[in-house]
Amino acid sequence: MKNIVKSLFVLLSVFAISCSTDDVQDRPVIQGVDAPILTAPEDGNTYTLLPENMDALAERFVWTAANYNGNVAINYSVEMDLTGGDFSNAQVLGGTSGDLQAPVTVETLNNACIALGATPYEARSFDIRVVSSAGGSSTAYSPMISNIVTIIITPFPTDLPKIWMPGGFQTDSNYGNNWDHSTAPQLAASDFGKTDFEGYVYINSIQDHNLDSNQGFKFSTQADWNGTNFGDDQSGSFSILSSSGVNIDINAGYYRIKANTGDITTENPDGLTYSATSTTWGIIGDATGSWDNSTPLTYNTSTKKWEGIVTLTTGQFKFRANNAWDINLGPYRSDASGNEYAGEEMSYGGTVNFESPGTGTYLVELNLSNPREYTYTLTPQ
Repeated sequence: MKNIVKSLFVLLSVFAISCSTDDVQDRPVIQGVDAPILTAPEDGNTYTLLPENMDALAERFVWTAANYNGNVAINYSVEMDLTGGDFSNAQVLGGTSGDLQAPVTVETLNNACIALGATPYEARSFDIRVVSSAGGSSTAYSPMISNIVTIIITPFPTDLPKIWMPGGFQTDSNYGNNWDHSTAPQLAASDFGKTDFEGYVYINSIQDHNLDSNQGFKFSTQADWNGTNFGDDQSGSFSILSSSGVNIDINAGYYRIKANTGDITTENPDGLTYSATSTTWGIIGDATGSWDNSTPLTYNTSTKKWEGIVTLTTGQFKFRANNAWDINLGPYRSDASGNEYAGEEMSYGGTVNFESPGTGTYLVELNLSNPREYTYTLTPQ
């Protein structure tokens, strides 16, 4: 038994000698030697980004390998900042583990531009660099940074295209000063490149430009009078828009306003048209006790929401206008488009309903004030 113990002691001593501090000190020190070099794109390249190409390749960023004087894993990150920035708030366009290129889509590049404060449709200069890092979290080595390449990008807005609805109703209806674009309600299109604008607008009092030239409203393609401004074409149909038209008249009410600002084409047979459908809103479903009659909600002019204290039970519900099924809102559907599209939370029509959170009394709030981004909340009381 003593011999066995002695043998083990000798083996352990040999192992300890083989892993001495001298051996550790003789190992090569891993350190950055050569930083990566960004070789594509070229300095001064220009890009005009378009929403219809969001999934397309905007640019393939390419660089040379970093050298850390040792066999270590190297990660790369492509960063972008406004020209002259210090990259402290840089946007990361992509990253790789060992690969020396990163394909970046139009959507990713555009989102980075907007996040950095670029103005849509205006060319802006951006700096691009590649940052390399080696080792894991416990053995990380100092990062190395490539050269900077400057490119020019013209981005597009990330929200839906909109038009403005300034008019003589604004002050009385809690939309700021009359004919002020900055506070005027807006209508939104169903998608990029579309001209089927929609929004909900409260009109507190009758608007008749024949009684007062400052009454009525118009549609503007910009947040000022420098774009195209549409009014009624005076044909008597009260549905046709014209860039030389008069102010559009309307009675008091809460309206679903629709305006199509595109010329007549196969895809847009309606051409330059508008409509205003008066609505009152309610909630309906077996969660409210009936699929036959809506429980009415009341419009709050301060919050611009339809509100009501409603008792719900377990079940399903929807929101609908005018106690009828012509206009109703249910959950978002991925196949919703055009006049069915009501935002990332809601869609018009459809056979799917919202689920009640359970039996109880709730403050129901339906918010239609953000065009095509309609939402609702249920707050227990």
